[in-house]
Amino acid sequence: MTALEFSYSINKMCRSLKPFALKLTKDMEEANDLLQETVLKAFTNRDKFTDGTNLKAWLYTIMKNTFITNYQRMVRRNTFIDTTDNLHYINSSNNTTDNLAYSSFALKDINDAIKSLDDAYRTPFMMHFRGFKYHEIADKLEIPIGTVKNRIHIARKELKGQLKNYSRR
Repeated sequence: MTALEFSYSINKMCRSLKPFALKLTKDMEEANDLLQETVLKAFTNRDKFTDGTNLKAWLYTIMKNTFITNYQRMVRRNTFIDTTDNLHYINSSNNTTDNLAYSSFALKDINDAIKSLDDAYRTPFMMHFRGFKYHEIADKLEIPIGTVKNRIHIARKELKGQLKNYSRR
């Protein structure tokens, strides 16, 4: 494969690589950087690509490995070593303490909101919350599975409305 054919083939693959990069990074700018770095590595290592093999899979592998390497580098950068005799590895981002009073208020509000639900919605919601599958809830309550899903959906919607003070948006 000539350099021009290789370039053309990679250019065609960029459209399918971008959603994968976005899925990995969850940020458009980082996805573009990852895509650019992947294409650069592909061009740099063009001699390692064998004609007749799957170019798309090769590019996806380069992208995935690049993402993993960058992630590990970032984690290492945010971790430092305590030089005391204990020699602990401490992650610097976990040094925050939450106000337990706030979580106590939140828990009370959540419980109050759940109690305020109509029993027809609260029962399937709580069963689902405790880990029951939809079909198990339907069998236990002797109602159709579609009704179970609908009631759980309505319960979530009502709870979301009642607890909007706690949303992070």
